[in-house]
Amino acid sequence: VLEARGVVIYEQSEVTSITPKTVATAAATVTADVVIRATEAYTRDLPGERRTLIPIYSLMVATEPLGDAIFDEIGLANRQTFADDRYMVIYGQRTQENRIAFGGRGVPYAFGSRIVPALEKHAQSHEGIVASLRELFPALGDAEITHRWGGVLGAPRNWKPSVRFDPKTGLGTAGGYVGEGVAAANLAGRTLADLIVGNGSDRTTLPWVGVTSRKWEPEPLRFVGVRGSRALLGQA
Repeated sequence: VLEARGVVIYEQSEVTSITPKTVATAAATVTADVVIRATEAYTRDLPGERRTLIPIYSLMVATEPLGDAIFDEIGLANRQTFADDRYMVIYGQRTQENRIAFGGRGVPYAFGSRIVPALEKHAQSHEGIVASLRELFPALGDAEITHRWGGVLGAPRNWKPSVRFDPKTGLGTAGGYVGEGVAAANLAGRTLADLIVGNGSDRTTLPWVGVTSRKWEPEPLRFVGVRGSRALLGQA
């Protein structure tokens, strides 16, 4: 949509710092009246932001295409999305190709908030997700798992997403979606637009506007706390 309106997007432009009205990259400096940081898990690469959000991995699998009879039996005839009440989140849906796409958490937190691309295909976590899927839906039988992938998301210390904008500095942020960003990022963008242009709207009075969170603990406390709490939640 942006490119159709004449906007030029410069990819592979590593940002080294963000200050009021200025974004420094490895190749050039960009100036603008308003600068929005919406970098989620990758916020940890910016100076002074290592403890703002921690990177957490969420992994997914997908089955081979399945027959309508299976979806009728397990209750997904109308393409409902689903989850359950376990502490270690799971989520799934029926795809357009009649697969079940199913995901959850499980990849261990990496010391120092490291982002490790290899963890996107963490075999042990993927096997745990497949086991949960087959436990939930015995009707799948020995249906083949054809796809495995993952990605990293950002989690603030208070586990609450936020939208913030300071008209004095022109700096704004949105994020901390903890994996719920597919829909939330759309709403966050619309909310930021209202805040930037000064439009009073229902969006600008939503509870996540202006929310702040304290920093995560320094290492090794962060590592022990995150790993320990995830182990306890997994057992529960």
